[in-house]
Amino acid sequence: MPTYYPINETTARRAKEMNSFSDYTPGSATAAYRQEVDKAAAIAEAQKARVDPMYHEKIDRLLDTYARKLAENINQSYAIGARCPSILTAGSSNFPVRKKEKQNRASDANMAEWKHIQGLLDKIRGTGIGGISSDDSGALPKLREKLAHREREQENMKAVNAFYRKHGTLDGCPSLTPEEAKQLKASMARSRRDAPKPYESYLLSNNNQTIRSIKARIAELEAKQSSPTPEGWSFDGGRVVMNQEENRVQILFDGKPDADIRSELKHAGFRWTPSQGAWQRMLNHDGIYAAKTITGKWMVPADQAEITTEQVLDEEPCSEEPAPFSYPQQSM
Repeated sequence: MPTYYPINETTARRAKEMNSFSDYTPGSATAAYRQEVDKAAAIAEAQKARVDPMYHEKIDRLLDTYARKLAENINQSYAIGARCPSILTAGSSNFPVRKKEKQNRASDANMAEWKHIQGLLDKIRGTGIGGISSDDSGALPKLREKLAHREREQENMKAVNAFYRKHGTLDGCPSLTPEEAKQLKASMARSRRDAPKPYESYLLSNNNQTIRSIKARIAELEAKQSSPTPEGWSFDGGRVVMNQEENRVQILFDGKPDADIRSELKHAGFRWTPSQGAWQRMLNHDGIYAAKTITGKWMVPADQAEITTEQVLDEEPCSEEPAPFSYPQQSM
């Protein structure tokens, strides 16, 4: 059973009364929320049935995150709905137009967050399919297991080719099952090469490249785990945060950045995430370098900082004594 998070029934009732003439059904908000979580749980169970058990824990974590964030989003939606009545329930006379506009903007932002939360369902559907994400807490052991499998595969292909070169046949090859030998024979018979091999050179080359890539990823993750947590920094109008929990480098602004800055952020690989209130990308060497590059132009160099009155007063006095004052000589 999934974990259900609390829904504020009092706020849900108030939002209903502010926007509708019909009565609120007690518990309906909680029931609707749980129905959505149950749908997500069904997706999670279906995915767990498809993939290796090593991915089940991650699927459960994603499901729990979905349930928690959805509850927060729904509660926020009701809180927004209770801020201002609809024109149908309040009437047009002295209707608070400005307040309603502000409410609509908040509602739009909440809807954007809801869409982001729904994206977690796609993450559940994709878990265990394809590559291993660096966001996965078990990425290192999975990568090591994948590396061992690829290395065994490489040695096996070499052994089969060596057996074939020596005997001119795959019959009796200890590295192959009878079914595997049959499939390789059929593949060689279809080949257009003059002297086909059980495993052509490009197959060994491609697998060897994959092995090198996996080793590089393992080295990167090991270095990341052994190195101290990188520190963020501030710039004029915001700050950079190294969010280890989300595995993201995040750029947070004091206010909404203008269109040109948003375009720069997107070009540098950063994406706006409403749930975090930040522009972010993967927390790795490339992500940190991109953050330093883009925020560097917004940081005021120390030698160009504005000189304050206090700094002027603190300066050393001029070493030269001023000339003594004397009245001008008057002619008699």
